[in-house]
Amino acid sequence: MKFSTRAEYGLKAIINLANAYPKQRSISEIAKEERISIKYLERLMGEFRKKNLVKSSKGKAGGYALIRKPSRVAVGEVIEIIEGPISPMKCVGEDCALRHTCPSGRVWTKLGEQIKKTLYGIKLSELINSKI
Repeated sequence: MKFSTRAEYGLKAIINLANAYPKQRSISEIAKEERISIKYLERLMGEFRKKNLVKSSKGKAGGYALIRKPSRVAVGEVIEIIEGPISPMKCVGEDCALRHTCPSGRVWTKLGEQIKKTLYGIKLSELINSKI
């Protein structure tokens, strides 16, 4: 299973904000430090804002900040905002018509549960420089 560069860049940007918590960072600061284009980063931040993970303010001193403490934000939440539901196969979950009778589906379901458990078990506070 591979996650997209959107997940990679989104997580980098959120970790950057976690390092600055509770202060805000400008989009240009984050883009420069994480080597992400400003336009791409603006789209990612828009998704995070819609899901109430970050808040934004406009103007000269504007920028983005995490809404919650880094210790209360799981990596899995960040990934699911960007990627959608965590699933190793398209046929896992409610979309699979054979989910109750397909023996291989149990493997993919169990794998998906473990991936999700791992990602939700990691908090942003574990990934930043300061202890929050």
